[in-house]
Amino acid sequence: MTLFGPLTPVVDARPDGVTYVRTAEPLPPHPDTWIDRLEYWARETPDRAFLAERDESGGWRTLTYKDALDKAMRIGSWLLAQGASAETPLLILSGNSIEHGLLSLAGMAVGAPTCPVSTAYSLVSQDLGKLKSVMDLMTPSFVFVQNGVAYARALALARSRGIGVIVGNAPAFAEILATPISQAAHAARTALTPDSIGKFLLTSGSTGHPKAVVNTQRMLCSTHEMLREALPFFKHEPPVLVEWLPWAHTFGSNSSFGLILYNGGTFYLDEGRPTPAGVATTLKNLREVAPTIFFNVPKGFEALLPHLVTDETLRGTFFSRVKMFFYAGAGLSQPVFEGYRDLSAKVLGAPLPWTTSLGSTETGPGAIINVRGLTRTQNVGVPHRGVTLKLVPNAGKLELRLKGPNIMPGYWRRPDLNEAAFDEEGFYMIGDALKLAEPGNWQGGFEFDGRVSEDFKLATGTWVSLGPLRLAFLNHFEPLAQDVVIAGHDRDDVGALVFPHFAALAEIAPGLMPAEAVRDARVHAAFACKLAALAKSSTGSSTRIARLTLLVDPPSIDRGEVTDKGSLNQRLLIANHAAAITGLYADTPGPCEVRL
Repeated sequence: MTLFGPLTPVVDARPDGVTYVRTAEPLPPHPDTWIDRLEYWARETPDRAFLAERDESGGWRTLTYKDALDKAMRIGSWLLAQGASAETPLLILSGNSIEHGLLSLAGMAVGAPTCPVSTAYSLVSQDLGKLKSVMDLMTPSFVFVQNGVAYARALALARSRGIGVIVGNAPAFAEILATPISQAAHAARTALTPDSIGKFLLTSGSTGHPKAVVNTQRMLCSTHEMLREALPFFKHEPPVLVEWLPWAHTFGSNSSFGLILYNGGTFYLDEGRPTPAGVATTLKNLREVAPTIFFNVPKGFEALLPHLVTDETLRGTFFSRVKMFFYAGAGLSQPVFEGYRDLSAKVLGAPLPWTTSLGSTETGPGAIINVRGLTRTQNVGVPHRGVTLKLVPNAGKLELRLKGPNIMPGYWRRPDLNEAAFDEEGFYMIGDALKLAEPGNWQGGFEFDGRVSEDFKLATGTWVSLGPLRLAFLNHFEPLAQDVVIAGHDRDDVGALVFPHFAALAEIAPGLMPAEAVRDARVHAAFACKLAALAKSSTGSSTRIARLTLLVDPPSIDRGEVTDKGSLNQRLLIANHAAAITGLYADTPGPCEVRL
């Protein structure tokens, strides 16, 4: 079975330094809507499990393709009867569930798109500030939660604003599912076009304020036609996923959920998380169900690896039919990559291939993909079929801009942002920079070269490329550092704000609370040793980190410093830790600092 399809870059270098890159292979025709695919599988494989989740007894509750179409149209009929539309979309506040999936499909089937919201906005946030901002932007008529008790604060906020409430585990939801399919629903379904809005997905970006990305049916379908051509084994074997990635984000929602729907696969909903407490649920699921491809963010791969090494039952099931590892969302450390490569080679006789992709919520998500198989984690590949890259020289880098059918038409109700998001040729300005993975070889793919907006200059005028330096730091400081913020704008040297991995620190200084561990001399000595070794390998002031401070408190979701996937907002963290940065560059080191 062929795992990777051909993507041949065609390069058009202009005299002004701008370079355009596309693929020689065209994007094939594709369906107009995701609902076309739901109807196709409901007709061709009506009794195949589409979605599966644990029930109260611990067994798997499944939803077939036939039932998914029927229930989506019934819910869609109810939504239309309530006057639902894009102007008053249903907000889905709770996480992944069969009911969540049905509501999303129902909304897009009748032209009344839904908007999933990060669960952290309701469950983790103390002031519900981001949830209030989302309600202000989207003006919903209803909100949905799976469990009314868990989301009591969010529901109280909705009711205080006159917003209706739907609870998935309440009897009223069964009544919605019993709604007769109306002529209005059939008419709305027939009226769908590639330009119809399929859903809204929220993204915070650098400002911390939620923005709603309009996801059209053209975006949703073209993305998965691109993926089928890049990874053609999906055409021949219905994929099986066991996954936790939240459907409020484009990786879990558009990529994973869409992959299953588009290719007639089965999605086993994993309620686990890549945390010491949450990984146990993932382990239980993966001991029972073998995925055919394993998607995850780097922290998810990191959390699972030690259990695969030690648990023979888990290892046997997991490797029984998985074809490929696929990471995205952040940089994967080389030690974790090599750990999976070595383990899969030991179990299977040859290492499993890896791939990755580059994109964003605004690009559907994938715009670039690696179809050669990774040997190093940095190579994000070449453009998908139908996508054109525009590489613009910017401060010594190649700034990436994108055009294709997978690109958003704009942000909902934010014409000011839309004007700034696209250049004069209509290319979306994603804000990332790329460089050739192999100098002079356009066929060898690209490496991520940082965020153009996050790079900064030292006082000497030397540019610091934040993205590659951050990844190098995390690889080098494994396992002491969980994450890092790079600082040093207009300073003489580069500094770092480090979020330590306190489990690793506990092995160095047992029995200490976090506030004590970051001040402990043994911990400082461990960091100092690694800092000195990293400095020896640096190529100059822009890659030499001269000082760091250890932070006690984790990044705050209320302040927009981190998403519930764990992605850091570098710009906001720099602003919110201004005092720590000032102290880092003071003449006398502070109690939590390490310097060369």
